Amino acid sequence: MELTSAGLRIGDIVRIAMDHESFTVTREVGDRVAAGAALAERLAAQRPVYGRSTGVGANRSVPVQDPDGQLARVLRSHATSLGPPRAAVRVRAMVAVRIGQLAAGGSGLSRVAFDALLDMLNADTLPAVLERGSIGTGDLSALATVGLSLLDHPAGPRVRPGDALALISSNAAAIGDAALAIHRLEMLARAAVPIASLTLRAVHGNVEPFGPAVERATPFPGARRVCIAMRQVLDDDGYADPPARIQDPFGLRAMPQGHGALLDALDRAAHVVQAMANAPSENPVFDEHTGVTHHGAFHAAYLAQALEGLLGALVQAAQLGLGRTTILASPGLTGATAFLADGTPGASGTMLVELVAASALARLRSFAAAAAGTGTVTLSRGLEDDASFASVVAVDALAAGDAYQDLLAAELLTAARALTLTDRLPPWSQLLSMRPGLAQPEDRDLTADLQAASRVVPDLVHRLRSR
Repeated sequence: MELTSAGLRIGDIVRIAMDHESFTVTREVGDRVAAGAALAERLAAQRPVYGRSTGVGANRSVPVQDPDGQLARVLRSHATSLGPPRAAVRVRAMVAVRIGQLAAGGSGLSRVAFDALLDMLNADTLPAVLERGSIGTGDLSALATVGLSLLDHPAGPRVRPGDALALISSNAAAIGDAALAIHRLEMLARAAVPIASLTLRAVHGNVEPFGPAVERATPFPGARRVCIAMRQVLDDDGYADPPARIQDPFGLRAMPQGHGALLDALDRAAHVVQAMANAPSENPVFDEHTGVTHHGAFHAAYLAQALEGLLGALVQAAQLGLGRTTILASPGLTGATAFLADGTPGASGTMLVELVAASALARLRSFAAAAAGTGTVTLSRGLEDDASFASVVAVDALAAGDAYQDLLAAELLTAARALTLTDRLPPWSQLLSMRPGLAQPEDRDLTADLQAASRVVPDLVHRLRSR
């Protein structure tokens, strides 16, 4: 993949991080980085520049007499961290984002350091990075750890004194986490539509809530996408059952509104992430027209608020998903036995599947309720008196993918079992691996069935794209 002036998209970040895809930069990008470094050196010789001719943080007014020593001091001190190591995929995502930002040319980073960072990512020789040390005003510890690898690299790239702050003045780790989280949650949100279509089929549901009139009644892109996708899935499956009732429970009837809001929240978060992954947000920023500007663009309030909104929307959509799972336990709606059991009096059937789904929902609620960005701290001798905590929210968004996939697996298993017991399961090849368990309604441990359903969930997206 070649990094051009168009910048990185979320899909690019994911491929680099998850698929180890290597990438290069165009000559235009390389020249921009080199020009930015030359401009920074020229301006730093003319006036005080934070982090180059001064210390950092509350030491902003302290002149630096030893630039080479300052380079090592900043990187070594700011690498201070704690906690478990981040997964390698997250470290790659962080560095990919940082390269995308540096390509904008405003950091003043030297071309040597830029190329060394790119080479280290492509060779997958990035260091272990610990979790703790970021509050949404720059992922200083994580990026300083990577910067030390450049400083101590056996090949000895000549990292310049001004490169220390230029390397670490970024929220690249939080942005990378957010990109990975959005990618996964978007996939799961798409998979929720065919899963919900199984539930609708299982209860002889009414398709009117997904009709064209609803697209006008709920005039938002996400709601329209849900309506169109649900109609397409049901049409492809030949669903023509007369509705068993005028109005279904909210899990189905309000899905365009609740699930559509999740799709719109994902779009907004993706817009914020892509903008921040390609912006020269370093402090200070260097520009040939405006010179050097000291600012607060490292404050990641936009990212924190977009992700908190996403987690809130995810809870709303998940609540509807749990509702769909619970209605499948009702014989009056499915025509099968209570809890989709084998008919033995008092049999539990899928009763515990509901509890698993409810537990997953509780986990999602805990992420949404945390709202780390609503709190703040005052640090560095009072100079840094606010924080977005976007990095914390991004980690929560990553973890939310596991809980949401568990919840969808519970609905998929329950709906597919209801349709199997009534001999109405559509012939989706992805469900074949689940069929042996679906045909065994006696009371037993359904853990393996849920695990099989969870593995199927991501495949449903690919099935939709090929229909």
